[in-house]
Amino acid sequence: MGKRYILGLRGDKLRSAQIWAVILPAYILFGWNNGVAGPLLDLPSWVSTFPRIDTLNTTGAQKTDNSRVQGTVVAMYTLGAFFGALSCIFLGDKLGRIRTIQLGAAIDVVGAILQCTSFSLPQLIVGRLVTGFGFGALTATAPNWQSECSSAAHRGAAVLLESLFISLGLAISAWVNLGMKFTTGSISWRFPLAMSAFWALIVIATVPMLPESPRWLLKKGRPQEAREVLSALADVPEDDPKVRADVEEITASIAITGQGRFLDIFTNGELRLFNRVCLACAGQMFQQMSGINALAFYVTTIFQQYLGLSGTQARILGASVFTFQTICSPIGVLTVDRFGRRKLMMVAAAGMGSCMAVVAGTSSQTNNTAAVGAAGAFIFLFSLFFPTGFLGLTFLYASEISPLSARVPITSMSTGTAWLFNFLVAEVTPVGFATIGWRYYIIFSCINYFLILPSVYLFFPETNGRHLEEVDQIFRDSKNIFDPVKIARNFPAGALADEESPAGKTATDQLEDVDEKR
Repeated sequence: MGKRYILGLRGDKLRSAQIWAVILPAYILFGWNNGVAGPLLDLPSWVSTFPRIDTLNTTGAQKTDNSRVQGTVVAMYTLGAFFGALSCIFLGDKLGRIRTIQLGAAIDVVGAILQCTSFSLPQLIVGRLVTGFGFGALTATAPNWQSECSSAAHRGAAVLLESLFISLGLAISAWVNLGMKFTTGSISWRFPLAMSAFWALIVIATVPMLPESPRWLLKKGRPQEAREVLSALADVPEDDPKVRADVEEITASIAITGQGRFLDIFTNGELRLFNRVCLACAGQMFQQMSGINALAFYVTTIFQQYLGLSGTQARILGASVFTFQTICSPIGVLTVDRFGRRKLMMVAAAGMGSCMAVVAGTSSQTNNTAAVGAAGAFIFLFSLFFPTGFLGLTFLYASEISPLSARVPITSMSTGTAWLFNFLVAEVTPVGFATIGWRYYIIFSCINYFLILPSVYLFFPETNGRHLEEVDQIFRDSKNIFDPVKIARNFPAGALADEESPAGKTATDQLEDVDEKR
């Protein structure tokens, strides 16, 4: 009998426990961290403690300068997350998925303590950097862990639940911030910043009770432990043919792709690793450059300072936007394995581009009540399209197109890209609104229509319903950047099991070779 996991669960119940005990609090933390700072910026206690980033009581050049500093302070979290994600290039495969997630959550707790005890701007900046570093490592690892433990048939829906949980975290943070507005003193902003540690502590406590990635275990030469995990996840005996077949398929992929070196991802070769890196990073860049972070970080500021609503009205609408996004998130969860990744991304890009165009036109008429109402409505509509096609899907896609030998460095690079462009948007948005106003939305409309939409259509192959090892075969058969899309259309699911390796050996033969070497 193998190792017992949380409450002795096996099969689908164990996979569900993985989602509800770790992925749920981890991605509520994601949404919480992303949305918690924006609504604090106009609180009296916040402004008095950090006057250098006050844009509410300043005008002219001083407001522009303070906007720049404010953007930098808010964005420090994402800069820390960028470096945290990149750290997994070197730590991820050494520590494994479980310990890396635990370490990232622990660092997040330290950062939350630094932020909520801040009495000066430098301490706040350091706290946001530390929080970001820890959470960047967590976000670079959790999607890999989840996708490597999920079945091919339901992997998309399982991983895309992350988008629902992120939206839920944004909504919870917005409503908590609304409630804290009616308190007095520094508790109004210290409590929301401290709550980040609560979600991280849940992750630290629960993740050790769940199975390690079987693919990581096989890569590290621990086949018996991998069999135990696969047996528990499938709820079958360790000697079941399904377990043996899964071990063979993963081992064959390792035998073909090798152990991999970090520098390998910058060359194509037979595996087209650089092609995959570019796709993974582009997907994450598209997520951030769609315009979501202009809303996520500053939705309260947008409603209050640029659409003329009161502070309370702005907070209620901001919280409602994220609540609506949470309600819409299951659309992606329920359709990603039915319609595939490409269609959802393309529909979402078209929808987000249209919403941003309308918001630009209507928000230019701040004295027109109907126009302001329309701008608010299309901000809500944007929150329907984004979680459907981009919020969790880009993390899923990056892990799906990465071969096991290079999955950690590629997903670390892609997650780092997400945080880097997250930093860029958070940094320039206050200045963008202060200088070009409503025209700022036009930039995001053009990005969605003329960059994201055609790029997904031309370069992103469909991965829906395929084993991760089958995705490897699609890229191995490709000769240029346009081939993966065409080959994926004609590559039948399950074809890999009937193929032989380049050395003329079947998966079973390769497994036996590995066992002999051991």
